[in-house]
Amino acid sequence: MKGKWFLTLSIIGILVVVGLSLSLYFAFKPPANIGITITDDLNRTVDINGVPQRIVSHVPSITETLFALGAGEKVVGVSDYCDYPEEARLKPSVGSYFDPSMENIVALDPDLVLTDGHSESIKPLDNMGITYLVVDPRDIDGVFRDIELLGKVTGTNKEAGKLIENMQKRISYVSARVEGVPRPKVFYVIDATEPSNPWTAGPGSFIDSLITMAGGENIGAKALSPWAIFSIEQIVSSDPEIIILSVRHGTAFTSAEVLRGHPAWQETTAVKQNRIYVIDGDLVDRTGPRIVDGLEEFARIIHPELFLERMGE
Repeated sequence: MKGKWFLTLSIIGILVVVGLSLSLYFAFKPPANIGITITDDLNRTVDINGVPQRIVSHVPSITETLFALGAGEKVVGVSDYCDYPEEARLKPSVGSYFDPSMENIVALDPDLVLTDGHSESIKPLDNMGITYLVVDPRDIDGVFRDIELLGKVTGTNKEAGKLIENMQKRISYVSARVEGVPRPKVFYVIDATEPSNPWTAGPGSFIDSLITMAGGENIGAKALSPWAIFSIEQIVSSDPEIIILSVRHGTAFTSAEVLRGHPAWQETTAVKQNRIYVIDGDLVDRTGPRIVDGLEEFARIIHPELFLERMGE
């Protein structure tokens, strides 16, 4: 009798162990992601066979998104412009963002190439049997959709959901704080190498949207295109209260001193009140997760009285 009970308990124990092992296996097993079909941002229908293990991304914002999703180990190639996070710099380069080398891409034997569709160099991939997706969001909601898309493609759906939730929460916080407050006039300087005809961000640009979301009025919204030259006469007549300079790698195309020393710029309220600020242009130009960092930085600049504390911490 005791022998039967011992045998029964042994069988039950084995079944429990097997059950736990299977549960752990399926809990940590990467999603199979077999045979999915994706519609990319050029409205192309693309078949993805299995979770890609060798991804090339020549677009900085896409590279940043992949690392934010925890898919950085799948990235085997980037462009020279992919400098964030620091780990991205260690990946092999396929050349410049604008003109990636097909030879370098093919040599990396990717099972997926990610692009924003702006480079003519990518188009031959169609005839080379290399799968590629176009990821090029046009607005903040598009950024969320593309994070979700990349999560689906790379088998990181859960991470994508958490990332989107965090971004939306931070955006909602900023929106709630600036609701109903006065909107200072803001002029964003992309490049004022020629101080009398600086480049700025106009309607349809992410920068225009972010300034508005941060509680400002973008003077550049009067332009006719997302990237436009504004004459010094237009700037003086619009009288910006805040001027924001884009900085790349710690250096602005034009220093604040140049504007302060220019007779026409000196007529603006921003220069008179010394409200000239700098921002890392990558935070507001790259359409990836750090776009919310850019929004928060704009909010601190435009409404310091509302955002004394550090956001997103």
